Amino acid sequence: MVAALERFDKIEVASAYQLVADAIEREIMSGRMRPGDSVGTEAALCAQFGVNRSTVREAIRVLEQSGLVRRGADRRLYASLPRYSGLSSRISRALILHEVTFRELWATARVLEIAAAEQAAENADAAIIALLEANQAQAEAALDDPARLSHLDTEFHQLLAKATRNRVLELAREPAGLLFFPTTELIVRRVPEGAGRLVAAHRHLIDALKAGDAAQAALWMSRHIADWRKGFERAGRDLDEPVERVYARSVLRPPY
Repeated sequence: MVAALERFDKIEVASAYQLVADAIEREIMSGRMRPGDSVGTEAALCAQFGVNRSTVREAIRVLEQSGLVRRGADRRLYASLPRYSGLSSRISRALILHEVTFRELWATARVLEIAAAEQAAENADAAIIALLEANQAQAEAALDDPARLSHLDTEFHQLLAKATRNRVLELAREPAGLLFFPTTELIVRRVPEGAGRLVAAHRHLIDALKAGDAAQAALWMSRHIADWRKGFERAGRDLDEPVERVYARSVLRPPY
């Protein structure tokens, strides 16, 4: 009988603070508690959940890290929307921990970036095109500065995603983008024509957005992503290697 029972894993009981955090998160994610609504004071939460203050404080810390709860100027707790940047960086780190490969990143980016280019061509307004033009001007001036050009490339694709006016697509592409596009610096340093081809592709993409030509935008994005793959391999990197944690720390550095 003892041997038979050994096949089962021990049941893990969630910590009290996690149960409190989960309960508050369900209220926010269900819409029953809207952004800006009061979550309650620490004392009130202690009374409602029947736990001590340290448990509530740990639960609030978890919720603040996820962007679901914020403290107002009055020190009270309020529900809030998760920040794109916070969600994206956490998912990016999860991808690293799962040892995803550059080939997987490339295949995913190809699908999402082409979709973003098509929708951007259909929805871009004058304001976002002006931002893309400003980015392009800075990129043309940074052809000899790989680190700066890498940052501008990442920013260009973020702006392009914003131009779609599709927040689901914008958020979906960001985690892989945080890992994928900063490799531009590696490519530009090792492939002489890399910087010029990148800037030329961006020029064609902006022109396609101005013309509202989704097919042309998709074509140039496809070429742009194909160029990345060729450049990555010419730079001596293997598409099937995992995104190393040490390398990922460098590409997830703060903006230039």
